[in-house]
Amino acid sequence: MTSRDLLVKLFASAVDAARGDKVLRTSTHVRGDAFVYEGEGGSLEIPLPAGSGRVIVAGAGKAAASLASGLQYALGDRIGEGKVIVKHGHGAPLERIAVLEASHPVPDESSVAATQSLLRLIDGTKEQDVVFFLLTGGASSLLCLPVEGLSLADKAAATTLLLNSGADIHEMNTVRKHLSAVKGGRLRLRSRAKAFCTLTISDVIGDDPAVIGSGPTVADRSSALDALSIVARYELESRMPMSVIEHLRTDATSGAAQWPFPQDVYRIVASNRASLDACVRSAGARQLDVSVLPDPMVGDTATAARAFAEKLKELAKLSRARPHIVITGGETTLKVKGSGKGGRNQEFALHAAFAVDGVRNVTLLAAGTDGTDGPTDVAGAFADGSTVARARAAGLEIDAYLRRNDAYPLLDALGDLFKTGPTGTNVMDLAIGIVG
Repeated sequence: MTSRDLLVKLFASAVDAARGDKVLRTSTHVRGDAFVYEGEGGSLEIPLPAGSGRVIVAGAGKAAASLASGLQYALGDRIGEGKVIVKHGHGAPLERIAVLEASHPVPDESSVAATQSLLRLIDGTKEQDVVFFLLTGGASSLLCLPVEGLSLADKAAATTLLLNSGADIHEMNTVRKHLSAVKGGRLRLRSRAKAFCTLTISDVIGDDPAVIGSGPTVADRSSALDALSIVARYELESRMPMSVIEHLRTDATSGAAQWPFPQDVYRIVASNRASLDACVRSAGARQLDVSVLPDPMVGDTATAARAFAEKLKELAKLSRARPHIVITGGETTLKVKGSGKGGRNQEFALHAAFAVDGVRNVTLLAAGTDGTDGPTDVAGAFADGSTVARARAAGLEIDAYLRRNDAYPLLDALGDLFKTGPTGTNVMDLAIGIVG
């Protein structure tokens, strides 16, 4: 087995442990007249409705259909109606739950249409209904209804600027919540159902429910003033649509409304930690040495890549009887200045390639667990000690491609892209390295 083959197997084990369908199939069931969850975050039991009450399933996110598949397995024909919004191509065959496709990472008309359809379901819920809301990363784009006074074009322009600014997901979602009629708990407040349970796969550092998918079902602790501070921090005031700036200023002056918020059930059923732990188990089962870096992979993409590669170089200096696996997880931030094609994991691989240039027996994979890296059809890319030399031999200048944020065509030419297709989960990114 080659080093790349091993990396692919380790990545697959990590992703499989966080698949929405698999997680809910193994952690949920019906006992008598109650839905039972026995998994991460603690067990819970929710009485299912009797009489005229219905079980309603709603949701949004790249892996929402995967979660819906697992929930459908547990609840079966007890589901009265359901709708989930997913990224184009990330659906799954479901019997009682409609799958609506929308745009990601920038919302468009399909996002608004799907959200309006979902809201008709939410708005029609009654007090005696039980609502299960399935939430994963990607919902911030897929679940889109601009606040009154803003257009879809305003929202799309603001999203594009934030995505390219280098802001992290906590910062981006803070701004997004204050431009939305559904985020920051506003969707939850439209439902009259007393029993409302959110089941989510976390794609953020710290697993904060207010940040995951921009928190459509939980109270928002941020303010419009926080959003304005983020816009200023990344010097976006002059490039944001004026309507966005004016809305945030008005909101900051008037003060955000404080609603009485329901005390609902919320469970994070999978996270990056689940994938890291599964990767460790898979490496251990193969009798390999393994290390998980103590700190999550965050901050500037190039800086994080160099730090990861330096760890691999240190291990490469030591004599060893068997390969050593190094694993880290998280989400870096990439400031996009060029107009090329690529993503943060592809650029991570190229920056790491410089650091391990000429080092023998070192190979790494950086990839998104959702199977998507930026606006491309790949999850990420491989790099090793020969990447830089192979690029030069082909007449490809890596620095020039990085300046254009154009990693994809270079890595494609080298045969170093990694493609998985939709994975059924979204727990941020993984970087896995092999030494030896």
